[in-house]
Amino acid sequence: MKSPRRRAREFALQGLYQWQLSGNELPAIEAHLAGAGGFEKIDRPLFDLLLRGALAEAAELQALIEPQLDRPYIELSPVERAILLLAAFELKQHLEAPYKVVINEAIELAKSYGGTDGHKYVNGVLDKLAALLRPGEAVRSAKRIKPQTNPKEET
Repeated sequence: MKSPRRRAREFALQGLYQWQLSGNELPAIEAHLAGAGGFEKIDRPLFDLLLRGALAEAAELQALIEPQLDRPYIELSPVERAILLLAAFELKQHLEAPYKVVINEAIELAKSYGGTDGHKYVNGVLDKLAALLRPGEAVRSAKRIKPQTNPKEET
């Protein structure tokens, strides 16, 4: 069973995908998604934040994403581009969500909606982006906590 937050991310992804392919404006995208089955089960505030924020900052987010890629942004599939925009926005602006959660959710979206092994690519790009956008959090998380030893035992 999917959580309301997972559903919110799925619908935000669908909105970003639709925006890329159709060029529709936000009100039309929201109206279309609101009529889809399961929409009533989403975390609506999270959905609004993610979709509206990612669309409003799409150009800036793309500029952050592009240096992390091994090919031109436009050559990514529309699903991968939408997932990266969504996750980049969440890493940048939704600091309440730990970066590992953001990356994991993006990976799950890529597994469900993307091409074969697209989730691995998304993971690699977002790992680099997390180090840029949340350096303190990523560094703290990466450090392994060494077990405490008694200094007298070491001599």
